[in-house]
Parts: sequence; C-alpha cells; structure tokens
Amino acid sequence: MKGYIEERAVNIANYIIEENATVRQTAKRFGISKSTVHKDVTERLMQINPALASQARRVLDVNKSERHIRGGLATKEKYLHQRGMG
Repeated sequence: MKGYIEERAVNIANYIIEENATVRQTAKRFGISKSTVHKDVTERLMQINPALASQARRVLDVNKSERHIRGGLATKEKYLHQRGMG
C-alpha cells in the first residue's frame, strides 16, 4: 500500500506541473479529495522527492494566488449568460 501512495504522490506532482493544474482539477482527475492532493504534495512527496515537491508547490502557489481572478471571471460569465436568457 505504501508503494502505491508514493507512486500516486509522484504522479500527482507530475500532473500538476505538466498541466499547470489546480488542487481541485488534480483531485477530480485522480478521484481523491483536495486535502489528499495537498497532503501528497506538501508532506509525502517531500520525503520521496523534495525537488519535485517544491516544483509542484510553486505551481500550486501561483494557482492559489490567482484563484480570486478565476472565481471572479467565472461569476461574471455566469451572470452574462443568465442576463442573456432572461
């Protein structure tokens, strides 16, 4: 079981880096919770491959700093569509 978790942590980090993915996108892709994604990258992967962990962490930090922008754009898009329908 431990080998599976370590392999998953590496796969998650590679996915985040290659796809510039958010925690939410990664969780959905791997069928796990957001907290598991976070724990895999910040704790488990740090023990296995610290360089890969910090690389993935950088992507997640950028995504986190931009999330308010994405959220605002999604809300704007939602209301633009609603106004057009009503």
